[in-house]
Amino acid sequence: QVQVVESGGGLVQPGGPLRLSCAASGRIFSIDSRGWYRQGPGKQRELVAPFSSGGSTGYASSVKGRFTISRDNVKNTVYLQMNSLKPEDAAVYYCNAETVAQKYWGQGTRVTVSS
Repeated sequence: QVQVVESGGGLVQPGGPLRLSCAASGRIFSIDSRGWYRQGPGKQRELVAPFSSGGSTGYASSVKGRFTISRDNVKNTVYLQMNSLKPEDAAVYYCNAETVAQKYWGQGTRVTVSS
């Protein structure tokens, strides 16, 4: 089993920054890849930034140049630095950890972008 816990969400003004954290625990060695997703009101969950086991990253076109995914292997934590936030970035952000057998999800952390 793998557990993931997100943190760092909150209210931020348009144009502001926010950093999300995702800590993993349990059978860490079985994790193949990590990633950040988000789900806005009335929308489907979408991939924001994946982090493969080989260390390669990617970004949704809507966040490219503004968001950065990084990780701390010592802390088993993945971060999502979000800059220049827009109202359309408001969503519940989820972190996942994938093994060959299963995807594990956190409970999500809400990001609100409003003045």
